[in-house]
Amino acid sequence: MAFVKPISIKEAVDSVHKKKYLLPAIQREFVWGTYQIERLFDSLMRDYPISSFLFWEVEKENIKNYQFYEFVREYHERDNTHNPKANIDGESGITAILDGQQRLTSLYIGLKGTYAYKLPRKRWDNDSAFPKRKLCLNLIAPSKDDDLQFDFQFLTKKEYKQEDESHVWFTVGDILNLEKPVEINKYLIKHGLLKLDDDKAEFANDALYKLWEVIHKNESINFFLEKDESLDKVLNIFIRVNSGGTQLSYSDLLLSIATAQWKEKDAREEITSFVDEVNAIGDGFNINKDFVLKNCLVLSGFKDIAFKVDNFNQKNMLEIERKWEAITEAIRSAVVLLSNLGYHRDTLTSNNALIPIATYLYKIGSPSNFSESSKYQDEREKIFKWLVMALLKRTFSGQPDNVLRPIRAVINSAGSGFPFDEIITKLKGSTKAISFDSDEIDNLLYHQYAQAYTYSVLAFIYPSLDFRNKFHQDHIFPKKLFTAKKLKKRGIDDNDIEFYLENYNYLANLQLLEGVPNQEKSGTDFDVWIKEKYPNNDDRKLYMKRNYIPDVDLSLENFKEFIEEREKLIVSAFKKLLA
Repeated sequence: MAFVKPISIKEAVDSVHKKKYLLPAIQREFVWGTYQIERLFDSLMRDYPISSFLFWEVEKENIKNYQFYEFVREYHERDNTHNPKANIDGESGITAILDGQQRLTSLYIGLKGTYAYKLPRKRWDNDSAFPKRKLCLNLIAPSKDDDLQFDFQFLTKKEYKQEDESHVWFTVGDILNLEKPVEINKYLIKHGLLKLDDDKAEFANDALYKLWEVIHKNESINFFLEKDESLDKVLNIFIRVNSGGTQLSYSDLLLSIATAQWKEKDAREEITSFVDEVNAIGDGFNINKDFVLKNCLVLSGFKDIAFKVDNFNQKNMLEIERKWEAITEAIRSAVVLLSNLGYHRDTLTSNNALIPIATYLYKIGSPSNFSESSKYQDEREKIFKWLVMALLKRTFSGQPDNVLRPIRAVINSAGSGFPFDEIITKLKGSTKAISFDSDEIDNLLYHQYAQAYTYSVLAFIYPSLDFRNKFHQDHIFPKKLFTAKKLKKRGIDDNDIEFYLENYNYLANLQLLEGVPNQEKSGTDFDVWIKEKYPNNDDRKLYMKRNYIPDVDLSLENFKEFIEEREKLIVSAFKKLLA
């Protein structure tokens, strides 16, 4: 491995653009956020070192022995996070990046690409939630961030076209068009930047010249070049150099080795595309490579299921490849089942809770109609009850392997049906016991509206609902009624207002209600709505029983008694369901 003459950022970015620089399959994907990219450019402008790079030179005759990928050019948080497979049919060899992918991708995106991340409070399926952004530099003022000197920001076209007395934005990629220093002066004159106040004009002049120097002139890319083409050596180097920075996870390592060792399939493409597929089921989930690969270890039956290098040997990798279709079908069926039970990325509080379900489905061959057929109704009910209890007990927190191993053993040795009772018995007396004492049941009442665990609590007390219908968490007494001003106007005693405000958002004032009835209910007083919705007394009583509504005065003025009595009904229901 030799140290080679450094090159400029422009030279490096041009090589990425011309696909002379590629990424080996053992590389992780791009993970940097916009702030990390902005910080990188700030460091360059301040002449801070950005560490050396490690390149791997692969001769043409050996290229086809490996799989290579292109750099991400137009990053999109939802639609474009994966590196495309590279076409390696050229006439010459290539240079693969063993260390420095995050920095090189960041430099490319900052100078030639875009970065689209989701705006807050917008839905993932809304295309407008992901506007394209370019890296920009404020030419007339420094950064307001104490940790930065230069004000780099990723902005939409509308944002960087807006100028005011504190902001004049320069799209950083335009520096590539200013090939000579004299063109910088022409730019400053053309855009009237030298006519500004002396301080601003001087800052603009210094900032733009510095940016030109950093990109065109300075030889900032210091790199070592490895020419040995032994995969074992390259893999060892790769692991060693990736021990710092954004940590190389064991899932990245497993994916790297699987890609190199699978015979028929491309492990990287299979796993990343499968992650995208299952995350799009229902209202969306948030599983990752770690989850899929942990399932591979568990479902393949390996004794040791930890993410350790020793478990990622060729024998295990080939076994996973052989079972890949069955493994993915089991995971997919488990995710579909949970979606039908009303879960999604915000309510499934532990992805690891899916693994025992996938293990069971794998054992029985993942029947295609498991989530809907009446044949499996009893098993679905047992799985649902176990899942909710495991989530509420945080069973998979800490070290999940210590729970996954015994549960797998129970599932694989059990007879027919999901072994709910056997799992409970197996974990009884351990720190992961799936049982609730009286205090724990009482504490369930303190879950609040829209919190991650609240859906599980509510779903547990509605075991007969068909969760394939969309149910909303509904405030029985509408939320909009609970302001001190409104309560006082309704004649609520000052001594009770504090109780109202402290309790309206807790479980005792929540129910699961289908979307349309919930919209119809809106801000209507509960005692008015229930009589309008259920004018027939028998129907009203049935609704009250199903939703644990106490037989008391249901006016807002009686909210305190309502909460106290409904808490008793919910606690009683929990005890019966947990018996």
